[in-house]
Amino acid sequence: MKKFSTIALLLALSSSVFAADEINAPQTQCAFLANAPDQHLVVTGDTLWGIAQTFLEHPWCWPQVWGMNREEIKNPHWIYPGQTVYLDRTAGRLRLGESVGSNNASSNNGNLATVKLSPKIRSGSIYGGAITSIPANIIEPFLSQPLILEENDLANTPHIVAAPEGHLNIGKSEKAYVVGELNNVADFQVYRPAKPLRDPVTNNIIGYEAAYMGVVKLFRQAKLPNEAHSFTVTTVKEELSVGDRLLPVPPKELNNYTPHAPTSPVSARIVSIYGGVQQAGQNQIVTINVGSNSGIDIGTVLQLDRLGKIIVDKEGKGEKIKLPDEQYGTLFVYRVFKNISYGLIMQVSDSAQVGDIVKKPD
Repeated sequence: MKKFSTIALLLALSSSVFAADEINAPQTQCAFLANAPDQHLVVTGDTLWGIAQTFLEHPWCWPQVWGMNREEIKNPHWIYPGQTVYLDRTAGRLRLGESVGSNNASSNNGNLATVKLSPKIRSGSIYGGAITSIPANIIEPFLSQPLILEENDLANTPHIVAAPEGHLNIGKSEKAYVVGELNNVADFQVYRPAKPLRDPVTNNIIGYEAAYMGVVKLFRQAKLPNEAHSFTVTTVKEELSVGDRLLPVPPKELNNYTPHAPTSPVSARIVSIYGGVQQAGQNQIVTINVGSNSGIDIGTVLQLDRLGKIIVDKEGKGEKIKLPDEQYGTLFVYRVFKNISYGLIMQVSDSAQVGDIVKKPD
């Protein structure tokens, strides 16, 4: 077992406290891997999730091993390429170091400098330089689309009223004619009117998902009260058509929370799989039927289970027997609405299906 010299860097987070039920989690639940390395040099392309997998049996234990509190979970932008993450096996903690000459390092006689770091609020931009929680390139297209709405949220938004003459649909670089108030906005995303999402258990409508179609840019604003605006289609996911609705392009921001387990039990189901397919694998997007109203926030890590079937005991008295639910994967929540959340499937040993169980990790 390696020991650290006096120049080993200490992260002054040990006094932070985590939610009581998590700080008292069984040691086996947040154990380090038996073959975990002594250190890891952070490089461009790393993620918090990936580094956590290098050291921990469960990546969602990251906050515990850093001694982070609930507020610090929301701002993990303090690990950058070029820094080194050390495993202090004696203390059961991870610690952070930098090379001498970096902006945060103080002079020392060795090759490393003592650094006193704590999480700092930085820009949430996915281009900000700090490593992200999960791969930004995978979820970037989904940070603003698809969109969860109330039933009539698109009713008064600008909409496409006509396609170029002779066209039924509108493709990239073509014109789209739009009516409605633009409010000095030039760039819009285009959505197909929302479809209802139903809870797989109650069958109640819990939200409406608008299908993202593409992006348009203002070409010529209407001059007369009854005249249409002219837009140029700059990006298409699917061809646009009359009746599609416009919403301003939102800023590309990622609230990059640290991977963490929820503080209370979660009982949820997969509502849908993005793209309308029946099954999903690693790095695919699913919606679940819980959101901020149930205490879910960005960075929440949940366990995916297959609901055990009900069978008949043919060798006994014909009784109905429920087979155990089987864990098969992990979900990272990255976008949250009131009653619905979007999650990225991080690890699976089987395909995810609509109706599968989503719960707090065991």
